[in-house]
Amino acid sequence: MTARIERTFRRAVVAALTVVAVATAGSVGRAQEHKAHRVVFEVTSADAQAWQSVLNNVENVQKALGSDATEIRVVAHGGGLGMLLKTNTALAERITSLASPRVKFVACENTMKRRNITKEELLPAAGTVDSGVAEVVRLQEAGWSYLKSGS
Repeated sequence: MTARIERTFRRAVVAALTVVAVATAGSVGRAQEHKAHRVVFEVTSADAQAWQSVLNNVENVQKALGSDATEIRVVAHGGGLGMLLKTNTALAERITSLASPRVKFVACENTMKRRNITKEELLPAAGTVDSGVAEVVRLQEAGWSYLKSGS
């Protein structure tokens, strides 16, 4: 009788562990589905084709990872600053439509000072940061995924 009780007990334990394992696996899968993604794009190129590519990548990341689950920062400095100027009429509408609380475009104030560019010369959708390079470093240190755009 003891061996029979032991087998029954083992089966019950295995069944209970199986239920726990299945429930845990489902929870992990759901947690990964809802994981927040944070991506920083660094833009330093003065090439308008590279700017289009950055915007394509922003849209592609949102589609693939979900716009509600993705936070994106586009940091423009050096030659990339031109992407965020009002004179860049070719991309103004597209940048404006992408900009949101989850997608931010920021210009480097150091580059702006060096080129005598004021905040008023930036697209309304653009913000600023004290240093583009420092912003990228801060975001990477905070766990953001880094993508370099342009050269």
